[in-house]
Amino acid sequence: MTAATDVQKTTAPVLEVAGVTKRFPGTLALDDVSFALRPGEVHALVGENGAGKSTLIKVLTGVHRPDAGEVRHLGEPVVFRRPAEAQRAGISTIYQEVNLVPLMSIAGNVFLGREPRTRAGLVDWRRMNAEARALLVDYGITEDVRRPLHTLGVGAQQMVALARAVSTEAKVVIMDEPTSSLEPREVEKLFEVLARLHEQGIAILYVSHRMDELYRVCERVTVLRDGRVVHSGPLAELPRLELVSLMLGREVSRIREEGVTAFGEEHDVEREPVLRAENLRGMRKLRDVSLSIRPGEVVGLAGLLGSGRSETARALVGAFPLDGGTVVVAGKPLRRGRVAAAMRAGVALLAEDRKTDGIIPNLSVRENIALAALPRLSPFGLVSKSKQDRIVRTFMERLRIKASSPDQKVAELSGGNQQKVLLARWLATGPRVLLLDEPTRGIDVGAKAEVQALIDELAQEGLGVLLISSELDELVDGADRVVVLRDGKVVDELTGDAISEDNVLASIAEGGSDG
Repeated sequence: MTAATDVQKTTAPVLEVAGVTKRFPGTLALDDVSFALRPGEVHALVGENGAGKSTLIKVLTGVHRPDAGEVRHLGEPVVFRRPAEAQRAGISTIYQEVNLVPLMSIAGNVFLGREPRTRAGLVDWRRMNAEARALLVDYGITEDVRRPLHTLGVGAQQMVALARAVSTEAKVVIMDEPTSSLEPREVEKLFEVLARLHEQGIAILYVSHRMDELYRVCERVTVLRDGRVVHSGPLAELPRLELVSLMLGREVSRIREEGVTAFGEEHDVEREPVLRAENLRGMRKLRDVSLSIRPGEVVGLAGLLGSGRSETARALVGAFPLDGGTVVVAGKPLRRGRVAAAMRAGVALLAEDRKTDGIIPNLSVRENIALAALPRLSPFGLVSKSKQDRIVRTFMERLRIKASSPDQKVAELSGGNQQKVLLARWLATGPRVLLLDEPTRGIDVGAKAEVQALIDELAQEGLGVLLISSELDELVDGADRVVVLRDGKVVDELTGDAISEDNVLASIAEGGSDG
């Protein structure tokens, strides 16, 4: 994509925020954020999960109002009370999930809310279909525009959403992960459209985790971390490794002379894998993932948000749809998409979001712990209360779960103790392999240390562990091997002395290390 003209570079911002702060209960989502988007530039907005990207977009488009600071449109302070007001001002947003009407015609979606009318005030269907047909050709859509939108593939629907956004005479187009659902040929068509919008002076805010795309289409970049702007400037002047380190908050320093492993030589990691995955592919999220986990081994899984880490863990336990690949546990292949089969084989997943996919807040600690083990505790459908009490008591003591009693509601516990309850639930099933997706996220330092020590202890007892973490020091200090993902592919595997924060960063940024 060509660079912006000198005129465009010196033009005043079409949209900006100045000193914006936004709070939610218990969270400072944006902290004194200033950001400017100029006509004709493609500006990347990057950051890890929870960095504040979505909140900033919602402030720009009138979904949220800032608690401090202001939004400026064409240099003037403005208050958008709802997204429709932002759209009328020429600000269009294309979300990762297509936000159109599936049962309505393609043309109807393009002109939704602004249909051309006849003199009698009726919808001019002939004109609308003709204009939609002419417009969509430039976006690679040649299907009959009278067809329902849902008959198109997801990628084509995304292009319809883009065509709609631009046809509203938008001056700003915000794209949130626009290529996540696109085939390679559709990605190329999108980039052609971006080049045309760029030449027309339309400002584009481009949110993506894909490094190759960012460096191909974006001129400037703003990096958010923990709700603050940590960098803003020309993207071409920022090496990939430095960009990754800014996102993760890690210094780029000399490679350590001695790598750190979790357990030295105490583990017999030469034994046959208890779990082996080969060539996992699915939903355009996983493109080619192979890894293995041996008894007593902690395998770290590293990568940026969107690299496929969580999808890999879910695929291993049968909770993510696969188009190809195999998962073998203890020498036996698992049937795809069968969570129950994976559980019977001894594979347990501690999901990333404990509130959505984990705890049941209105149930007690006892009920939450015993939940996954109920089939073992209830022969012939009758729950053995004595067995349940024994298991609950054992794991509450072992994991040092702080609760007034096993009958206390789990929602009343601290975040760290809720995480321990979830660990206890899966350990009660007697797993061979434990998949831990961000097990220390959102818990205090003390609880984090206890969870990390527990992972060490479980591995010493022979459990195979997959550890997913955005905290590089957790992977460096806690893993025997580190597998690095990028864009749904394994790009590196680090072992022994090669395991260092610098090498992991290099692998994430460049797809390989020298270690």
